[in-house]
Amino acid sequence: QVQLIESGGGLGQIGDSLRLSCAASGGPFGSYAMGWFRQAPGKEREFVAVISASSQTTYYAHSVKGRFTISRLNAENTGYLEINALRPEDTAVYYCAAMQRPVPTKITYGDPSSYHYWGQGTQVTVSS
Repeated sequence: QVQLIESGGGLGQIGDSLRLSCAASGGPFGSYAMGWFRQAPGKEREFVAVISASSQTTYYAHSVKGRFTISRLNAENTGYLEINALRPEDTAVYYCAAMQRPVPTKITYGDPSSYHYWGQGTQVTVSS
C-alpha cells in the first residue's frame, strides 16, 4: 500500500513559479508510474501530467505543456511537478497519484480510475 503526501502548494501571482512535491512511502514507488491531476472548484478532476517509473516517458495535458514539468527521484521516493508562468486558471487542488504499472499507456493515463493510490491534495491559488 503506497501512501502519497503532496506539499509545495500555496498562493502565487501570475507569472510566478511553484514546485509541488509528492512524497511516497509504504510501497514500491520506484516501480509505479506517477501522475498529477488537478481539480478546480465546481469542475471535474483533470489530468495534468504523468511520468513512467524510469522517467523515460512523460505525457502532459495540452493546457499545461511547455509550462509544467513532471519529474521524479526514485532514490528519495519523491515526485515533482514544476509549474512555471502561473495563470489564474491554474488555481486548483493538485493531487499526485500512482498506478500499478511502470509505464503509462496512451489509452489510460488520463483516466483517474487507472491510478491506484492518491494523495490528499495541495491547494494552488493564483492571484490576479
